[in-house]
Amino acid sequence: MVAFPETRSAPPPTQSGGSRQASPPRKRVAFGTIEPQGHRIVLYGPGGIGKTTCSCLAPGPVAIFDLDESLPVLRSQLPNNDQVNRVVVRSWQEIRDVLHMDGWDEIKTIIIDSVTKAEELCVAWVIKNVKHEKKEVIIERLEDYGWGKGLGHVYDEFLNLLADLDTHVRAGRNVILIAHDCTATVPNPHGEDWLRYEPRLQSPASGKNSIRLKVREWADHVIFLGYDVSVDGGKGQGNGTRTLYPCELPHCMAKSRTTGTAMAVTKNDSSIWTKIIK
Repeated sequence: MVAFPETRSAPPPTQSGGSRQASPPRKRVAFGTIEPQGHRIVLYGPGGIGKTTCSCLAPGPVAIFDLDESLPVLRSQLPNNDQVNRVVVRSWQEIRDVLHMDGWDEIKTIIIDSVTKAEELCVAWVIKNVKHEKKEVIIERLEDYGWGKGLGHVYDEFLNLLADLDTHVRAGRNVILIAHDCTATVPNPHGEDWLRYEPRLQSPASGKNSIRLKVREWADHVIFLGYDVSVDGGKGQGNGTRTLYPCELPHCMAKSRTTGTAMAVTKNDSSIWTKIIK
């Protein structure tokens, strides 16, 4: 921290025969240095496109919360499997408890696969632990809380996970949230609305209690991984190639603080992370 020396204002004039009293010192703003920290990344796309494999190639050693239980099948295909550590948890509380444990010093990247599944666990935790304002009401689903209140409880609890992850980011670790995709309508004040791909997370039409929008604000990068498809005569055509989109386009929600260039993705290519994590 850079602290400027205190300064004293000129003493006020005194009445005749009175004593001069010194005014209290005025505080000065202290500016902090810019410390390096990890990157907050959301990687989303359709199932089976390679989000997990791509994420495991991020700077390691890597710790992956394997909520979708895909790593046992994929691990043998990873060129850096000795750098990938599997974290097995079964509940929302276990995710949060593990993030608060010691033993993270050597880890460079934390992956939650998937944050879509994590949200489902968050919903289950809320239903079990957050009581109705009328104590006699038994909660079995979010709708039992009343109009919109259940979504609000999930949103509030989900913020705790982002805060937990922020602690690791400030410690210098990268965080990758893998999400499944969905299509959503984009309201357009200038004309007709349109459809685009977005992360599959809670997002009511009103925008209130939208985990999807909150995660977009929280992240340094929101990256869509999609297949390259063209349309001819109403029929889709493609050969299975994939592209990462780190910038907002009509067909996908995206953003990046470090790059705005779409990148072709080839199998086991870790170079994409050097263009994102700088």
